[in-house]
Amino acid sequence: MFNNQAEEAINLYTSVFKNSKIVSVTRAPKGGQLPEGTFISGTFEIDGQLFYTYNGGPYFSFAEGMSLFVNCETQEEVDELWSKLSAGGEEQQCGWIKDKFGVSWQIIPTILMELIQDKDPEKAGRTIKAMLQMKKIDIKKLQQAYAQE
Repeated sequence: MFNNQAEEAINLYTSVFKNSKIVSVTRAPKGGQLPEGTFISGTFEIDGQLFYTYNGGPYFSFAEGMSLFVNCETQEEVDELWSKLSAGGEEQQCGWIKDKFGVSWQIIPTILMELIQDKDPEKAGRTIKAMLQMKKIDIKKLQQAYAQE
């Protein structure tokens, strides 16, 4: 639920993610309460997951209690998504960002979960400690902390 930026948001999100598309858009008809053609709602898809957006006015806002989690395989993917989604937004600790619309995202390399779930609590602990010092996650620094380099 966006104030009046739902169309801008789905255009951004579908430009950022490679496997994404706009599925449908609903616009105000002629003679309605809104000017004809005004974006009302839209559906878009990222990697097969459908999302519905709506321009609902200033009555609703996003809360950090919910975030969209994005698994990344490479540092290049982390860097690209971080740069595009944080533009005009807010960089936060531990791979979290808030985009310019207020939507919270977690841009997380897959290897992070592997390292912090290691059976060796010391290795996992060093990895977590390193992650807690980061905003954007740096895979090389995680691996160094894990290996105690």
